Amino acid sequence: MKHLLGSTFPELFESTAAVSPRAPAVTYHDTTISYAQLNDRANRMARRLIAQGVGPDSLVAVAVPRSIDLVVVILAVLKAGGAYLPLDPTYPETRLSSMLADAQPLLLLRTARTRLSGADIPEIVIDAPGFRAACESEHGHDIIQSERLGELRPCHLMYVIYTSGSTGRPKGVAVTHDGVPDLVATQSSWLNAGPGDRVLQWASISFDAAFWDLTLGLLSGATLVMADADDLLPGQPLKEVLVQHDITHAVLPPVVLSITDSDNALKGGTIMSTGDACTRALVREWSRGRRMFNGYGPTEVTVGSTIAGPISDADEISIGVPWTGARVYLLDERLQQVPDRQEGELYLAGTGLARGYLNRPGLTATRFVPDPFGPPGSRMYRSGDRGWRRADGELFFTGRADDQVKVRGFRIELGEIEACLANHPAVDIAVVAVEGQLADALVVAYVKARSGSPVTGAELRRHVAQSLPEHMIPATVTLLEQFPASPNGKIDRKALHTSAHPVAPRPTPEPTEGDTTPEKVLYRVVTEVLGLPHVNPEDNLFELGGNSVTVAKLTTRIRKELGVNLPMRSVFQTRTLSELAQALQALK
Repeated sequence: MKHLLGSTFPELFESTAAVSPRAPAVTYHDTTISYAQLNDRANRMARRLIAQGVGPDSLVAVAVPRSIDLVVVILAVLKAGGAYLPLDPTYPETRLSSMLADAQPLLLLRTARTRLSGADIPEIVIDAPGFRAACESEHGHDIIQSERLGELRPCHLMYVIYTSGSTGRPKGVAVTHDGVPDLVATQSSWLNAGPGDRVLQWASISFDAAFWDLTLGLLSGATLVMADADDLLPGQPLKEVLVQHDITHAVLPPVVLSITDSDNALKGGTIMSTGDACTRALVREWSRGRRMFNGYGPTEVTVGSTIAGPISDADEISIGVPWTGARVYLLDERLQQVPDRQEGELYLAGTGLARGYLNRPGLTATRFVPDPFGPPGSRMYRSGDRGWRRADGELFFTGRADDQVKVRGFRIELGEIEACLANHPAVDIAVVAVEGQLADALVVAYVKARSGSPVTGAELRRHVAQSLPEHMIPATVTLLEQFPASPNGKIDRKALHTSAHPVAPRPTPEPTEGDTTPEKVLYRVVTEVLGLPHVNPEDNLFELGGNSVTVAKLTTRIRKELGVNLPMRSVFQTRTLSELAQALQALK
Protein backbone atom coordinates (compact mmCIF):
# COMPACT_ATOMS: atom_id res chain seq x y z
CA MET A 1 0.00 0.00 0.00
CA LYS A 2 2.85 2.38 -0.79
CA HIS A 3 0.48 4.72 -2.63
CA LEU A 4 -1.45 5.56 0.54
CA LEU A 5 -0.66 8.95 2.00
CA GLY A 6 -2.02 10.38 5.25
CA SER A 7 -2.41 9.57 8.90
CA THR A 8 -6.19 9.79 9.42
CA PHE A 9 -8.91 7.62 7.92
CA PRO A 10 -10.24 10.35 5.56
CA GLU A 11 -6.75 11.06 4.21
CA LEU A 12 -6.06 7.37 3.63
CA PHE A 13 -9.41 6.84 1.92
CA GLU A 14 -8.98 9.89 -0.31
CA SER A 15 -5.55 8.59 -1.31
CA THR A 16 -7.12 5.29 -2.39
CA ALA A 17 -9.94 7.05 -4.26
CA ALA A 18 -7.44 9.22 -6.13
CA VAL A 19 -5.54 6.16 -7.37
CA SER A 20 -8.61 4.13 -8.44
CA PRO A 21 -11.52 6.57 -8.90
CA ARG A 22 -13.48 4.36 -11.31
CA ALA A 23 -12.95 1.10 -9.43
CA PRO A 24 -16.03 -0.36 -7.68
CA ALA A 25 -15.97 0.70 -4.01
CA VAL A 26 -19.18 -0.65 -2.48
CA THR A 27 -21.84 -3.03 -3.74
CA TYR A 28 -25.22 -3.72 -2.14
CA HIS A 29 -27.93 -5.80 -3.79
CA ASP A 30 -27.85 -4.75 -7.47
CA THR A 31 -26.20 -1.36 -6.89
CA THR A 32 -22.48 -0.64 -7.10
CA ILE A 33 -20.81 2.74 -6.74
CA SER A 34 -17.24 3.67 -7.63
CA TYR A 35 -14.61 5.20 -5.37
CA ALA A 36 -15.14 8.57 -7.03
CA GLN A 37 -18.91 8.41 -6.49
CA LEU A 38 -18.53 7.31 -2.86
CA ASN A 39 -16.00 10.04 -2.18
CA ASP A 40 -18.21 12.67 -3.82
CA ARG A 41 -21.32 11.69 -1.84
CA ALA A 42 -19.39 11.58 1.45
CA ASN A 43 -17.81 14.98 0.81
CA ARG A 44 -21.17 16.62 0.12
CA MET A 45 -22.72 15.17 3.28
CA ALA A 46 -19.65 16.05 5.35
CA ARG A 47 -20.05 19.72 4.44
CA ARG A 48 -23.63 19.63 5.69
CA LEU A 49 -22.42 18.07 8.94
CA ILE A 50 -19.77 20.75 9.38
CA ALA A 51 -22.52 23.32 8.96
CA GLN A 52 -24.32 21.56 11.82
CA GLY A 53 -21.30 21.99 14.10
CA VAL A 54 -19.53 18.65 13.62
CA GLY A 55 -15.77 18.95 14.06
CA PRO A 56 -12.80 17.18 15.64
CA ASP A 57 -13.81 15.14 18.71
CA SER A 58 -17.53 15.69 17.99
CA LEU A 59 -19.46 12.47 18.48
CA VAL A 60 -22.20 11.66 15.95
CA ALA A 61 -24.59 8.74 16.45
CA VAL A 62 -25.32 6.69 13.33
CA ALA A 63 -28.48 4.56 13.22
CA VAL A 64 -28.59 3.42 9.60
CA PRO A 65 -29.31 -0.13 8.36
CA ARG A 66 -26.79 -2.06 6.27
CA SER A 67 -26.60 -0.28 2.93
CA ILE A 68 -24.43 1.96 0.78
CA ASP A 69 -25.92 4.87 2.74
CA LEU A 70 -24.35 3.47 5.91
CA VAL A 71 -20.88 3.61 4.37
CA VAL A 72 -21.51 7.13 3.03
CA VAL A 73 -22.64 8.36 6.45
CA ILE A 74 -19.64 6.92 8.30
CA LEU A 75 -17.25 8.44 5.77
CA ALA A 76 -19.05 11.78 5.96
CA VAL A 77 -18.77 11.91 9.75
CA LEU A 78 -15.05 11.12 9.59
CA LYS A 79 -14.41 13.59 6.76
CA ALA A 80 -16.13 16.33 8.77
CA GLY A 81 -13.61 15.56 11.50
CA GLY A 82 -16.09 13.90 13.84
CA ALA A 83 -16.30 10.43 15.35
CA TYR A 84 -19.15 7.99 14.82
CA LEU A 85 -21.16 6.13 17.44
CA PRO A 86 -22.64 3.10 15.60
CA LEU A 87 -26.14 2.06 16.61
CA ASP A 88 -27.31 -1.20 15.03
CA PRO A 89 -31.04 -0.66 14.29
CA THR A 90 -31.72 -4.35 15.06
CA TYR A 91 -30.78 -3.83 18.72
CA PRO A 92 -33.52 -3.30 21.33
CA GLU A 93 -34.58 0.33 21.42
CA THR A 94 -33.95 0.46 25.16
CA ARG A 95 -30.30 -0.42 24.68
CA LEU A 96 -29.82 2.08 21.87
CA SER A 97 -31.43 4.80 23.96
CA SER A 98 -29.14 4.00 26.89
CA MET A 99 -26.10 4.39 24.64
CA LEU A 100 -27.37 7.76 23.45
CA ALA A 101 -28.06 8.88 27.01
CA ASP A 102 -24.56 7.86 28.12
CA ALA A 103 -22.63 9.20 25.10
CA GLN A 104 -24.62 12.41 24.57
CA PRO A 105 -23.60 12.80 20.90
CA LEU A 106 -23.85 16.13 19.13
CA LEU A 107 -26.16 14.68 16.44
CA LEU A 108 -28.11 11.56 15.58
CA LEU A 109 -28.13 10.50 11.92
CA ARG A 110 -30.89 8.04 11.10
CA THR A 111 -33.19 6.87 8.33
CA ALA A 112 -36.92 7.57 8.25
CA ARG A 113 -37.60 3.95 9.25
CA THR A 114 -35.31 4.07 12.29
CA ARG A 115 -36.91 5.81 15.25
CA LEU A 116 -35.49 6.07 18.75
CA SER A 117 -37.86 7.26 21.45
CA GLY A 118 -36.62 9.33 24.34
CA ALA A 119 -33.53 10.57 22.53
CA ASP A 120 -33.36 14.30 23.30
CA ILE A 121 -30.64 14.84 20.69
CA PRO A 122 -30.79 16.89 17.48
CA GLU A 123 -31.26 14.53 14.57
CA ILE A 124 -31.01 14.43 10.81
CA VAL A 125 -33.05 12.01 8.70
CA ILE A 126 -30.55 11.22 5.98
CA ASP A 127 -33.07 9.95 3.43
CA ALA A 128 -35.44 12.92 3.82
CA PRO A 129 -35.80 14.73 0.47
CA GLY A 130 -34.81 18.05 2.00
CA PHE A 131 -31.54 16.76 3.43
CA ARG A 132 -30.67 14.92 0.23
CA ALA A 133 -31.25 18.11 -1.75
CA ALA A 134 -29.10 20.08 0.69
CA CYS A 135 -26.25 17.57 0.24
CA GLU A 136 -26.54 17.76 -3.55
CA SER A 137 -26.14 21.52 -3.38
CA GLU A 138 -22.71 21.18 -1.72
CA HIS A 139 -19.36 20.77 -3.50
CA GLY A 140 -18.10 17.21 -3.97
CA HIS A 141 -14.34 17.78 -3.88
CA ASP A 142 -12.23 16.66 -0.92
CA ILE A 143 -12.51 18.68 2.26
CA ILE A 144 -9.40 20.59 3.25
CA GLN A 145 -8.37 21.31 6.84
CA SER A 146 -9.37 24.97 6.68
CA GLU A 147 -12.99 23.99 5.95
CA ARG A 148 -13.27 22.04 9.21
CA LEU A 149 -14.07 23.60 12.56
CA GLY A 150 -10.57 22.63 13.67
CA GLU A 151 -7.56 20.73 12.34
CA LEU A 152 -8.16 16.96 12.26
CA ARG A 153 -5.20 15.13 13.78
CA PRO A 154 -4.49 11.42 14.46
CA CYS A 155 -5.09 11.95 18.19
CA HIS A 156 -8.70 12.93 17.58
CA LEU A 157 -11.59 10.56 18.20
CA MET A 158 -12.61 8.26 15.33
CA TYR A 159 -15.35 6.01 16.78
CA VAL A 160 -16.92 4.91 20.06
CA ILE A 161 -17.95 1.26 20.39
CA TYR A 162 -20.03 0.12 23.36
CA THR A 163 -19.13 -3.15 25.04
CA SER A 164 -20.75 -5.16 27.78
CA GLY A 165 -20.19 -3.85 31.31
CA SER A 166 -19.72 -5.98 34.42
CA THR A 167 -21.81 -3.59 36.55
CA GLY A 168 -24.77 -3.76 34.19
CA ARG A 169 -23.86 -0.50 32.47
CA PRO A 170 -22.30 -0.79 28.98
CA LYS A 171 -19.13 1.22 28.46
CA GLY A 172 -18.06 3.13 25.38
CA VAL A 173 -14.53 2.53 24.11
CA ALA A 174 -13.12 5.72 22.58
CA VAL A 175 -10.76 4.97 19.66
CA THR A 176 -8.71 7.58 17.80
CA HIS A 177 -7.18 7.69 14.31
CA ASP A 178 -3.71 6.92 15.72
CA GLY A 179 -3.82 3.21 14.97
CA VAL A 180 -5.22 3.31 11.44
CA PRO A 181 -1.94 3.56 9.44
CA ASP A 182 -0.52 0.52 11.26
CA LEU A 183 -3.81 -1.35 10.84
CA VAL A 184 -3.62 -0.71 7.09
CA ALA A 185 0.05 -1.75 7.00
CA THR A 186 -0.81 -5.00 8.79
CA GLN A 187 -3.69 -5.79 6.47
CA SER A 188 -1.53 -5.04 3.44
CA SER A 189 1.43 -7.19 4.48
CA TRP A 190 -0.60 -10.16 5.74
CA LEU A 191 -3.91 -10.28 3.83
CA ASN A 192 -2.96 -8.60 0.53
CA ALA A 193 -6.41 -7.29 -0.43
CA GLY A 194 -6.40 -4.94 -3.40
CA PRO A 195 -8.08 -3.91 -6.64
CA GLY A 196 -10.18 -6.73 -8.05
CA ASP A 197 -10.76 -8.33 -4.63
CA ARG A 198 -14.14 -8.44 -2.90
CA VAL A 199 -14.26 -7.96 0.88
CA LEU A 200 -17.33 -9.08 2.81
CA GLN A 201 -18.73 -6.65 5.38
CA TRP A 202 -20.10 -9.22 7.83
CA ALA A 203 -19.92 -7.86 11.38
CA SER A 204 -22.64 -5.70 12.91
CA ILE A 205 -21.70 -2.05 12.71
CA SER A 206 -21.92 -1.95 16.52
CA PHE A 207 -18.74 -4.06 16.72
CA ASP A 208 -15.22 -2.97 15.92
CA ALA A 209 -14.80 -5.92 13.55
CA ALA A 210 -16.99 -3.92 11.14
CA PHE A 211 -14.29 -1.24 11.08
CA TRP A 212 -11.77 -3.91 10.06
CA ASP A 213 -14.05 -4.80 7.13
CA LEU A 214 -14.38 -1.16 6.09
CA THR A 215 -10.63 -0.63 6.29
CA LEU A 216 -9.70 -3.85 4.50
CA GLY A 217 -12.05 -2.96 1.66
CA LEU A 218 -11.96 0.81 1.28
CA LEU A 219 -8.31 1.49 2.11
CA SER A 220 -6.98 -1.21 -0.24
CA GLY A 221 -8.84 -0.44 -3.46
CA ALA A 222 -10.95 -3.58 -3.19
CA THR A 223 -14.77 -3.74 -3.34
CA LEU A 224 -16.68 -3.79 -0.07
CA VAL A 225 -19.68 -6.13 -0.36
CA MET A 226 -22.68 -5.23 1.81
CA ALA A 227 -25.64 -7.55 2.45
CA ASP A 228 -28.74 -7.62 4.63
CA ALA A 229 -28.46 -9.18 8.08
CA ASP A 230 -30.77 -12.08 7.11
CA ASP A 231 -28.50 -12.97 4.21
CA LEU A 232 -25.45 -13.08 6.49
CA LEU A 233 -26.85 -15.58 8.99
CA PRO A 234 -24.43 -18.47 9.52
CA GLY A 235 -25.05 -21.57 7.44
CA GLN A 236 -26.60 -21.66 4.00
CA PRO A 237 -27.48 -17.93 3.73
CA LEU A 238 -23.90 -16.85 4.43
CA LYS A 239 -22.49 -19.49 2.09
CA GLU A 240 -24.75 -18.25 -0.72
CA VAL A 241 -23.45 -14.70 -0.22
CA LEU A 242 -19.84 -15.92 -0.24
CA VAL A 243 -20.38 -17.85 -3.47
CA GLN A 244 -22.76 -15.54 -5.37
CA HIS A 245 -20.69 -12.42 -4.70
CA ASP A 246 -17.38 -14.19 -5.33
CA ILE A 247 -16.00 -13.01 -1.98
CA THR A 248 -12.19 -13.17 -1.78
CA HIS A 249 -11.65 -11.87 1.78
CA ALA A 250 -13.79 -12.42 4.88
CA VAL A 251 -13.38 -12.15 8.64
CA LEU A 252 -15.69 -14.52 10.54
CA PRO A 253 -15.77 -15.82 14.13
CA PRO A 254 -15.20 -19.55 14.76
CA VAL A 255 -18.83 -20.28 15.64
CA VAL A 256 -19.94 -18.97 12.23
CA LEU A 257 -17.26 -21.03 10.46
CA SER A 258 -18.37 -24.12 12.38
CA ILE A 259 -21.92 -23.87 11.04
CA THR A 260 -21.16 -22.79 7.46
CA ASP A 261 -20.18 -25.30 4.78
CA SER A 262 -16.84 -24.36 3.21
CA ASP A 263 -17.31 -26.16 -0.14
CA ASN A 264 -16.97 -23.75 -3.10
CA ALA A 265 -16.78 -20.72 -0.79
CA LEU A 266 -13.79 -18.35 -0.86
CA LYS A 267 -11.93 -20.55 -3.35
CA GLY A 268 -8.32 -19.43 -3.37
CA GLY A 269 -9.29 -16.57 -1.09
CA THR A 270 -8.40 -15.39 2.38
CA ILE A 271 -10.30 -16.12 5.59
CA MET A 272 -9.54 -14.74 9.02
CA SER A 273 -10.90 -16.20 12.24
CA THR A 274 -11.26 -13.87 15.19
CA GLY A 275 -13.41 -13.16 18.20
CA ASP A 276 -12.98 -16.54 19.90
CA ALA A 277 -10.64 -19.52 20.14
CA CYS A 278 -10.18 -21.29 16.80
CA THR A 279 -9.94 -25.09 16.67
CA ARG A 280 -7.89 -27.49 14.56
CA ALA A 281 -11.08 -28.95 13.12
CA LEU A 282 -12.07 -25.53 11.76
CA VAL A 283 -8.59 -24.91 10.43
CA ARG A 284 -8.61 -28.33 8.73
CA GLU A 285 -11.84 -27.45 6.90
CA TRP A 286 -11.30 -23.79 6.08
CA SER A 287 -7.56 -23.68 5.31
CA ARG A 288 -7.85 -26.11 2.38
CA GLY A 289 -7.58 -24.16 -0.85
CA ARG A 290 -7.45 -20.85 1.04
CA ARG A 291 -5.11 -18.77 3.13
CA MET A 292 -6.34 -18.77 6.71
CA PHE A 293 -5.31 -16.44 9.53
CA ASN A 294 -6.14 -16.20 13.22
CA GLY A 295 -6.41 -12.83 14.94
CA TYR A 296 -6.69 -11.47 18.46
CA GLY A 297 -7.55 -8.12 19.97
CA PRO A 298 -10.21 -6.56 22.22
CA THR A 299 -12.27 -3.46 21.48
CA GLU A 300 -9.84 -1.39 23.57
CA VAL A 301 -7.36 -1.41 20.69
CA THR A 302 -7.94 -0.46 17.06
CA VAL A 303 -9.60 -3.78 16.17
CA GLY A 304 -6.66 -6.07 16.97
CA SER A 305 -3.16 -6.61 18.31
CA THR A 306 -1.83 -9.92 16.98
CA ILE A 307 -2.16 -12.10 13.90
CA ALA A 308 -1.09 -15.65 13.00
CA GLY A 309 -0.85 -17.32 9.64
CA PRO A 310 -1.24 -18.61 7.13
CA ILE A 311 -2.15 -21.49 9.45
CA SER A 312 -2.84 -25.17 8.84
CA ASP A 313 -4.28 -27.92 11.00
CA ALA A 314 -0.77 -29.22 11.60
CA ASP A 315 0.04 -26.07 13.56
CA GLU A 316 -0.54 -25.27 17.18
CA ILE A 317 -3.30 -22.67 16.94
CA SER A 318 -1.65 -19.53 18.21
CA ILE A 319 -2.86 -15.93 18.21
CA GLY A 320 0.36 -15.07 16.42
CA VAL A 321 2.70 -12.16 16.89
CA PRO A 322 2.12 -8.44 17.47
CA TRP A 323 1.23 -6.64 14.28
CA THR A 324 2.73 -3.41 13.01
CA GLY A 325 2.91 -0.79 15.76
CA ALA A 326 1.56 -3.09 18.49
CA ARG A 327 3.29 -4.24 21.66
CA VAL A 328 2.13 -7.22 23.73
CA TYR A 329 3.47 -8.04 27.19
CA LEU A 330 2.91 -11.14 29.32
CA LEU A 331 3.07 -9.98 32.94
CA ASP A 332 2.60 -11.42 36.42
CA GLU A 333 0.75 -9.83 39.36
CA ARG A 334 3.73 -7.51 40.01
CA LEU A 335 3.79 -6.33 36.37
CA GLN A 336 7.00 -8.27 35.76
CA GLN A 337 7.46 -10.03 32.43
CA VAL A 338 7.10 -13.80 32.69
CA PRO A 339 9.53 -16.25 31.03
CA ASP A 340 8.66 -18.13 27.84
CA ARG A 341 6.03 -20.85 28.27
CA GLN A 342 4.93 -19.44 31.63
CA GLU A 343 1.37 -18.14 31.80
CA GLY A 344 0.73 -14.47 32.42
CA GLU A 345 -1.79 -11.74 31.71
CA LEU A 346 -1.77 -10.06 28.29
CA TYR A 347 -1.12 -6.31 28.40
CA LEU A 348 -1.53 -4.45 25.10
CA ALA A 349 0.21 -1.26 24.01
CA GLY A 350 1.26 0.62 20.89
CA THR A 351 -0.27 2.94 18.32
CA GLY A 352 -3.71 1.29 18.31
CA LEU A 353 -4.44 1.73 22.00
CA ALA A 354 -7.80 3.38 22.67
CA ARG A 355 -8.06 6.71 24.45
CA GLY A 356 -10.08 5.00 27.19
CA TYR A 357 -13.74 4.66 28.17
CA LEU A 358 -16.00 7.56 27.22
CA ASN A 359 -16.88 9.71 30.24
CA ARG A 360 -15.51 7.03 32.60
CA PRO A 361 -12.17 8.36 33.94
CA GLY A 362 -12.17 6.09 36.98
CA LEU A 363 -12.71 2.93 34.97
CA THR A 364 -10.20 4.11 32.37
CA ALA A 365 -7.55 4.56 35.05
CA THR A 366 -8.01 0.99 36.31
CA ARG A 367 -7.66 -0.65 32.88
CA PHE A 368 -5.35 1.72 30.97
CA VAL A 369 -2.25 1.86 33.14
CA PRO A 370 1.26 3.32 32.73
CA ASP A 371 3.51 1.26 30.44
CA PRO A 372 6.84 0.73 32.26
CA PHE A 373 8.39 -0.79 29.13
CA GLY A 374 7.39 1.84 26.57
CA PRO A 375 8.26 5.48 25.90
CA PRO A 376 7.74 8.00 28.74
CA GLY A 377 4.05 8.75 29.24
CA SER A 378 2.83 5.70 27.29
CA ARG A 379 0.07 3.43 28.54
CA MET A 380 -0.93 -0.21 28.22
CA TYR A 381 -4.29 -1.94 28.46
CA ARG A 382 -4.81 -4.66 31.04
CA SER A 383 -6.82 -7.10 28.94
CA GLY A 384 -7.83 -9.68 31.54
CA ASP A 385 -6.84 -12.34 29.01
CA ARG A 386 -4.22 -14.90 29.92
CA GLY A 387 -1.67 -16.61 27.69
CA TRP A 388 1.91 -17.67 27.15
CA ARG A 389 4.70 -17.11 24.64
CA ARG A 390 6.67 -19.72 22.74
CA ALA A 391 10.44 -19.27 22.36
CA ASP A 392 9.97 -18.13 18.73
CA GLY A 393 7.66 -15.31 19.85
CA GLU A 394 4.30 -16.91 18.98
CA LEU A 395 1.59 -16.06 21.51
CA PHE A 396 -1.10 -18.44 22.79
CA PHE A 397 -4.39 -17.56 24.46
CA THR A 398 -5.40 -19.69 27.49
CA GLY A 399 -8.48 -18.01 28.95
CA ARG A 400 -9.85 -15.20 31.07
CA ALA A 401 -8.89 -13.97 34.51
CA ASP A 402 -12.45 -12.74 35.26
CA ASP A 403 -16.11 -13.36 34.39
CA GLN A 404 -15.93 -11.90 30.90
CA VAL A 405 -16.70 -14.49 28.22
CA LYS A 406 -16.92 -14.80 24.46
CA VAL A 407 -20.06 -16.40 23.03
CA ARG A 408 -20.60 -16.70 19.25
CA GLY A 409 -17.75 -14.24 18.82
CA PHE A 410 -19.37 -11.60 21.05
CA ARG A 411 -17.71 -10.24 24.17
CA ILE A 412 -20.07 -10.50 27.13
CA GLU A 413 -19.83 -9.48 30.78
CA LEU A 414 -22.01 -11.98 32.65
CA GLY A 415 -22.55 -9.35 35.33
CA GLU A 416 -24.48 -7.16 32.89
CA ILE A 417 -26.99 -9.94 32.22
CA GLU A 418 -27.26 -10.69 35.95
CA ALA A 419 -27.95 -7.01 36.64
CA CYS A 420 -30.66 -6.95 33.96
CA LEU A 421 -32.35 -10.01 35.45
CA ALA A 422 -32.06 -8.58 38.96
CA ASN A 423 -33.99 -5.50 37.78
CA HIS A 424 -37.12 -7.64 37.49
CA PRO A 425 -39.22 -7.15 40.64
CA ALA A 426 -39.72 -10.91 41.10
CA VAL A 427 -36.00 -11.80 41.10
CA ASP A 428 -34.14 -12.26 44.36
CA ILE A 429 -30.80 -13.60 43.04
CA ALA A 430 -29.61 -14.19 39.47
CA VAL A 431 -26.50 -16.03 38.32
CA VAL A 432 -25.47 -16.32 34.67
CA ALA A 433 -23.04 -18.82 33.21
CA VAL A 434 -21.87 -20.21 29.87
CA GLU A 435 -22.30 -23.92 29.17
CA GLY A 436 -20.94 -25.84 26.19
CA GLN A 437 -18.18 -25.10 23.71
CA LEU A 438 -17.95 -23.05 20.50
CA ALA A 439 -21.09 -23.49 18.36
CA ASP A 440 -22.85 -25.25 21.22
CA ALA A 441 -21.96 -22.61 23.83
CA LEU A 442 -25.03 -21.10 25.47
CA VAL A 443 -25.63 -18.30 27.94
CA VAL A 444 -27.81 -19.76 30.69
CA ALA A 445 -29.30 -18.14 33.77
CA TYR A 446 -30.29 -19.47 37.18
CA VAL A 447 -32.71 -17.44 39.28
CA LYS A 448 -34.11 -17.57 42.79
CA ALA A 449 -37.43 -15.74 42.76
CA ARG A 450 -38.87 -13.77 45.62
CA SER A 451 -41.21 -15.76 47.84
CA GLY A 452 -44.68 -15.97 46.37
CA SER A 453 -43.71 -14.63 42.93
CA PRO A 454 -45.28 -16.68 40.11
CA VAL A 455 -42.68 -15.58 37.56
CA THR A 456 -41.59 -18.01 34.82
CA GLY A 457 -38.33 -18.47 32.96
CA ALA A 458 -40.00 -17.43 29.69
CA GLU A 459 -41.20 -14.18 31.29
CA LEU A 460 -37.68 -13.40 32.50
CA ARG A 461 -36.23 -14.05 29.04
CA ARG A 462 -38.74 -11.59 27.58
CA HIS A 463 -37.76 -9.06 30.26
CA VAL A 464 -34.07 -9.34 29.31
CA ALA A 465 -34.87 -9.13 25.59
CA GLN A 466 -36.31 -5.64 26.11
CA SER A 467 -32.86 -4.29 27.02
CA LEU A 468 -30.16 -6.60 25.72
CA PRO A 469 -29.19 -7.67 22.18
CA GLU A 470 -29.92 -11.20 21.02
CA HIS A 471 -26.48 -12.63 21.76
CA MET A 472 -26.84 -11.68 25.46
CA ILE A 473 -30.28 -13.22 26.05
CA PRO A 474 -29.99 -16.43 28.09
CA ALA A 475 -31.04 -19.52 26.16
CA THR A 476 -32.67 -20.79 29.35
CA VAL A 477 -33.67 -19.26 32.66
CA THR A 478 -33.95 -21.95 35.32
CA LEU A 479 -35.78 -21.19 38.56
CA LEU A 480 -34.19 -22.66 41.70
CA GLU A 481 -35.51 -22.86 45.23
CA GLN A 482 -31.96 -22.35 46.49
CA PHE A 483 -28.47 -22.04 45.07
CA PRO A 484 -25.76 -24.65 45.73
CA ALA A 485 -23.13 -23.24 48.10
CA SER A 486 -19.40 -23.85 48.45
CA PRO A 487 -17.82 -24.48 51.88
CA ASN A 488 -17.13 -20.74 52.28
CA GLY A 489 -20.81 -19.93 51.77
CA LYS A 490 -20.52 -18.49 48.25
CA ILE A 491 -22.62 -19.68 45.31
CA ASP A 492 -21.01 -22.76 43.80
CA ARG A 493 -21.18 -21.84 40.11
CA LYS A 494 -19.68 -25.15 39.00
CA ALA A 495 -22.49 -27.05 40.70
CA LEU A 496 -25.31 -25.00 39.17
CA HIS A 497 -25.78 -27.15 36.08
CA THR A 498 -25.79 -30.36 38.09
CA SER A 499 -28.23 -29.08 40.69
CA ALA A 500 -30.58 -27.66 38.08
CA HIS A 501 -30.37 -30.67 35.78
CA PRO A 502 -30.08 -33.80 37.94
CA VAL A 503 -30.81 -36.02 34.96
CA ALA A 504 -27.91 -36.47 32.54
CA PRO A 505 -28.51 -35.15 29.03
CA ARG A 506 -30.17 -37.84 26.96
CA PRO A 507 -28.31 -39.17 23.90
CA THR A 508 -29.49 -38.19 20.47
CA PRO A 509 -32.32 -40.61 19.63
CA GLU A 510 -32.18 -42.76 16.55
CA PRO A 511 -34.99 -42.24 14.01
CA THR A 512 -37.87 -44.60 14.71
CA GLU A 513 -40.64 -46.01 12.57
CA GLY A 514 -43.34 -43.42 11.98
CA ASP A 515 -40.88 -40.62 12.79
CA THR A 516 -40.14 -39.61 9.20
CA THR A 517 -42.94 -37.15 8.47
CA PRO A 518 -41.76 -33.53 8.16
CA GLU A 519 -43.62 -32.60 11.35
CA LYS A 520 -42.13 -35.42 13.42
CA VAL A 521 -38.64 -34.82 12.06
CA LEU A 522 -38.92 -31.11 12.85
CA TYR A 523 -39.95 -31.70 16.45
CA ARG A 524 -37.20 -34.28 16.96
CA VAL A 525 -34.53 -32.06 15.47
CA VAL A 526 -35.63 -29.13 17.63
CA THR A 527 -35.30 -31.22 20.78
CA GLU A 528 -31.84 -32.36 19.75
CA VAL A 529 -30.59 -28.91 18.76
CA LEU A 530 -31.89 -27.30 21.96
CA GLY A 531 -31.13 -30.28 24.22
CA LEU A 532 -34.71 -30.58 25.44
CA PRO A 533 -36.56 -33.76 26.45
CA HIS A 534 -39.62 -32.80 24.39
CA VAL A 535 -41.40 -29.91 22.69
CA ASN A 536 -45.03 -29.05 22.06
CA PRO A 537 -46.56 -27.92 18.75
CA GLU A 538 -47.57 -24.56 20.30
CA ASP A 539 -44.06 -23.83 21.60
CA ASN A 540 -42.16 -20.85 20.22
CA LEU A 541 -38.64 -21.78 19.16
CA PHE A 542 -37.10 -18.60 20.57
CA GLU A 543 -38.93 -18.82 23.89
CA LEU A 544 -37.45 -22.30 24.19
CA GLY A 545 -33.98 -20.76 23.95
CA GLY A 546 -33.44 -20.55 20.19
CA ASN A 547 -31.29 -17.90 18.53
CA SER A 548 -29.81 -17.19 15.11
CA VAL A 549 -27.17 -19.90 15.52
CA THR A 550 -29.86 -22.39 16.57
CA VAL A 551 -31.85 -21.53 13.44
CA ALA A 552 -28.78 -22.13 11.26
CA LYS A 553 -28.20 -25.54 12.84
CA LEU A 554 -31.90 -26.42 12.57
CA THR A 555 -32.19 -25.59 8.86
CA THR A 556 -28.97 -27.47 8.12
CA ARG A 557 -30.28 -30.60 9.84
CA ILE A 558 -33.64 -30.33 8.04
CA ARG A 559 -31.88 -30.05 4.69
CA LYS A 560 -29.77 -33.15 5.41
CA GLU A 561 -32.61 -35.30 6.77
CA LEU A 562 -35.49 -34.27 4.52
CA GLY A 563 -33.74 -32.80 1.51
CA VAL A 564 -35.75 -29.60 1.96
CA ASN A 565 -34.20 -26.14 1.89
CA LEU A 566 -36.14 -24.45 4.70
CA PRO A 567 -35.50 -20.67 4.46
CA MET A 568 -34.18 -19.25 7.72
CA ARG A 569 -36.55 -16.33 7.23
CA SER A 570 -39.48 -18.75 7.56
CA VAL A 571 -38.20 -19.89 10.93
CA PHE A 572 -37.99 -16.32 12.23
CA GLN A 573 -41.44 -15.42 10.93
CA THR A 574 -43.43 -18.34 12.38
CA ARG A 575 -44.88 -18.02 15.87
CA THR A 576 -45.11 -21.72 16.79
CA LEU A 577 -43.48 -25.00 15.88
CA SER A 578 -46.83 -26.09 14.46
CA GLU A 579 -46.79 -23.16 12.01
CA LEU A 580 -43.20 -23.99 11.10
CA ALA A 581 -44.19 -27.60 10.48
CA GLN A 582 -46.92 -26.41 8.09
CA ALA A 583 -44.38 -24.26 6.23
CA LEU A 584 -42.05 -27.24 6.02
CA GLN A 585 -44.84 -29.51 4.75
CA ALA A 586 -45.67 -27.01 2.01
CA LEU A 587 -42.04 -27.08 0.82
CA LYS A 588 -41.98 -30.89 0.88
